[in-house]
Amino acid sequence: MNAAGRLAAFGAGLTVAFAAGYGVAAVVVPGTAVTTEQQAATDADHTAIPGPAPMPASATPAGLSLAENGFELTPVQAPSVPGRQGILRLTILDPSGEPLTDYATVHDKQLHLIVVRSDGQHFAHVHPRLDVGTGAWSTPWTWSDAGTYRVFTDFQPVGAESAKLTLSRTFEVAGTFAPVQAAGPRTVADVGGYTVHLNGDVAAGASRQLTAHITRQGAPVTTLQPYLSAFGHLVALRDGDLAYLHVHPEGAEPSPNQNGLPAVAFAAEAPTAGRYLLYFDFQVDETVHTATFVLDAPPGEPAGPAATSPPAGGHGGH
Repeated sequence: MNAAGRLAAFGAGLTVAFAAGYGVAAVVVPGTAVTTEQQAATDADHTAIPGPAPMPASATPAGLSLAENGFELTPVQAPSVPGRQGILRLTILDPSGEPLTDYATVHDKQLHLIVVRSDGQHFAHVHPRLDVGTGAWSTPWTWSDAGTYRVFTDFQPVGAESAKLTLSRTFEVAGTFAPVQAAGPRTVADVGGYTVHLNGDVAAGASRQLTAHITRQGAPVTTLQPYLSAFGHLVALRDGDLAYLHVHPEGAEPSPNQNGLPAVAFAAEAPTAGRYLLYFDFQVDETVHTATFVLDAPPGEPAGPAATSPPAGGHGGH
């Protein structure tokens, strides 16, 4: 798929991807393959009304169903308790009931896996490997904390009529935990020695611009590196049901060796009034950082002007 096709697949509809947690990422993904025996655990399904994105403000967003357009996400296998190294594994079935093995490449990957606890904590965005013989996706995995997690798969089957899909399942990690309430709004985040300011707002049913500005010790950061064919990725959840939406990136796709300006812009649309948890991934010096924010979308007309456009060269997605 060419660059324009990848952008269209990820940015269709000028809507923002609300799909991760607002706490410091605490799902541990080992850097090397794990050969310990994987352990299946109970998988509780949440089957809200499915529907493709983008959607009008009154409709149900994507990411709340395990099946859509004939495709189905199988139960997730993973370690069942915190601290145990293992493998997270899942399979997507096509409309004929067979494992799907033919995926389009979108933002450099055939499948984006996003995992977050039900209270919005412990966000992880990783890219598992596909066994083309079995159709199973897998990645080394260790849970750091107990709780109910939602596992999102973001992908596009190959085919002229295929659209990008977001299917999800829930997974129970044994143990006790104290849910964390989302406090906000919060538009400034400090991560890895960088400070990120998120300018703009979100509004139900209206496309708005959000711009992330990255600084280090007060100076603009001009050494952003492309990560998954973009200078930044925005993922977020609607607080309360973890509804998943999609991002429309602003600007051109960067070349592999291009450095980015300190502002990355997105076109964002909230499906309803309410609180949203946003997660911005960016890369500097080969290290990916995730800045977390909380925004409220008021009912009716947006409360405040949209953010001004960043300098040329900003690009975001996912």
